[in-house]
Amino acid sequence: MPGGLKGPSYSMRRGEVTVRTPTFSVEVITLPVSDVERAMRFYVDQVGFTLDVDYSPNDVFRVVQLTPPGSNCSIQIGNGLTDAPVGSLRNVYLVVTDLEAARSRLLERGIEVSAIRHKVPIDAWDGGFAAGLDPARRDYASFADFSDPDGNRWVLQERGHRNA
Repeated sequence: MPGGLKGPSYSMRRGEVTVRTPTFSVEVITLPVSDVERAMRFYVDQVGFTLDVDYSPNDVFRVVQLTPPGSNCSIQIGNGLTDAPVGSLRNVYLVVTDLEAARSRLLERGIEVSAIRHKVPIDAWDGGFAAGLDPARRDYASFADFSDPDGNRWVLQERGHRNA
């Protein structure tokens, strides 16, 4: 496939020309951390991610891959993976069906989580928030934040509550 892209693609007809669009899937996000062991304990023991891989062929390189429950995208922490400044990751979304339950679970496990907030006005959102859950529990409307020990910041977002 041109450009080295592999996998399924979709065809779209435009007049007499067929345009093939490759699919792109986010599989891994690399987090810059200062202490791999501390970060691994945080994500596994406190947040509840699954440890997929812990590979270190030498003293300079180590990759630890962790996956949030129910996710198709994993995170990687380690040594020799990124030159991004420690703690510089911002606003990676973890989507949950029950924001109150997810927030409570993290709090019970010792993680500082922000208060829940929701978009206002919901139908003409301009970046404003009000305290608490969206009264109608609409998808994509309610949020809370937490950070790992290095300051990498995550956003919890509620979607699918009414269907759960």
